[in-house]
Amino acid sequence: MYRTMVSPSPVRVLSRRTVKPPPRPREHIQLTTWDLSMLDGDYIKKGLLFPPPPISTSHLVDHLDASLADALAVYYPVAGRLSTHRHRRCDAIGDVVGCSVSIDCAGQGAEILHAIADDVTLADVIRPNADVPRVVRSFFPLDAAANYDGHELPLLAVQVTELVDGVFVGFAYNHALSDGTSCWNFLNAWAEIARLKLSPPGAKATRVLKLKPPLIQRWSPDHGDAAAPIVLPYTDLAALVQRQLAPDDLREKMLHFSSESLTTLKEQARRELTDAGDEEAAMAVTKFQALGSLLWRCVTRARHRHEMTTTTTTTKTVCASFAINNRNRLRPPIPAEYFGNCVDLLTTEAVSASKLLARGHGWAAGAVGRAVAAHTDMAVRARAAAWEDAKKPMVSMLRPAAGGGGGNDVFVMLSSPRFDVYGCDFGWGKPVAVRSGVGNKFDGVVGLFPGREGGGSIEVEVALAPEHMAALEQDDELWAAVSPGARGS
Repeated sequence: MYRTMVSPSPVRVLSRRTVKPPPRPREHIQLTTWDLSMLDGDYIKKGLLFPPPPISTSHLVDHLDASLADALAVYYPVAGRLSTHRHRRCDAIGDVVGCSVSIDCAGQGAEILHAIADDVTLADVIRPNADVPRVVRSFFPLDAAANYDGHELPLLAVQVTELVDGVFVGFAYNHALSDGTSCWNFLNAWAEIARLKLSPPGAKATRVLKLKPPLIQRWSPDHGDAAAPIVLPYTDLAALVQRQLAPDDLREKMLHFSSESLTTLKEQARRELTDAGDEEAAMAVTKFQALGSLLWRCVTRARHRHEMTTTTTTTKTVCASFAINNRNRLRPPIPAEYFGNCVDLLTTEAVSASKLLARGHGWAAGAVGRAVAAHTDMAVRARAAAWEDAKKPMVSMLRPAAGGGGGNDVFVMLSSPRFDVYGCDFGWGKPVAVRSGVGNKFDGVVGLFPGREGGGSIEVEVALAPEHMAALEQDDELWAAVSPGARGS
């Protein structure tokens, strides 16, 4: 059962309210293999930092309330709750043989909290050359909630925290409901509705949403139209839920990579692959692969710094994992507006830490590229089929990674620089920064976001154990690629 974590905090919650959409016919939307694999994960915790709005925070919360109700009328599953149905044998005994999970779209509502952080400023949140301050964790609701808790908790909770000179809007969004692509599509639709509500009266004729409506109907690669429930071979899903909070001493930094720096990294990887005789891999290298190579190798070097400076050896193997959007990889592709989970967690080939560092930047970029290239339509469908055929299907994509099974170091890249984060303007200006909460955060997880100035720049949030972060701070290769003035900002 969900429990709220109680700890000292400079943030005070002043009020909370439930926001419901207009009434509509009740509907149950069955979760697909991709959705079900998120049940034992954490809520998506992402938040935006804004400069002072032109209205009071209480009026701002009222404005968000009214516009959210309109957004929920379109994205009505967000206002629902999870519901489990137990399946029994068709005989006299009638034992429970499994269960299926759906979204009960009965308009139960989302939640908005109004909070205040009396002594926290914008500068406190965006501190140059420093770790992300721990107070940011208090800017998000639903502490310690797992996605399974969406049976009781709202699938969306929003905390509007009033700062001394700004506002932080933190979102807690159930990952079994959808992936990051759908989450940010929803948030931007809500923001667009909010902007229209603040537009001048004379502009009513132009008050038309530009964003395409969501494709609500669930789809899965093995069933197509996913109307039939997927029965999991478990009698009690609650027993599977683990609650792994981020360690108290986990350190987090935000790094900025300009478009020019990423181009340099990509060209360096291409040169190394060309020199190694792998022309095909060299031509296929992307900025994402080059950035993944740099971060993977630098984090690995930080973790094994002691062994490299002594005669100590390690047999640990390392690999890089990263979330990938399946929409354009399926044939036919799924529309970008598909509302649900449509992601897999890919993993590169495993290699010893010493070999990863010895083989260099080009090889690591190529390893990421090989994992991406192998993830074809056939591979996506095969993974989904294997998930359903498993005796004990995995109900979390991220828990195995966080646990570091097999004795391997964990390095995972989540989120995406393609999400429209800085376009999320609710009517009082674009955000000045993006931050995340403690959901799905552990030693070795990296979050990717678009850079605020656009142009292909990327912001990277790195979370590491204290000793590993201290070593990373001494890594010359990393800091040579980080934009000047953005070291730890």
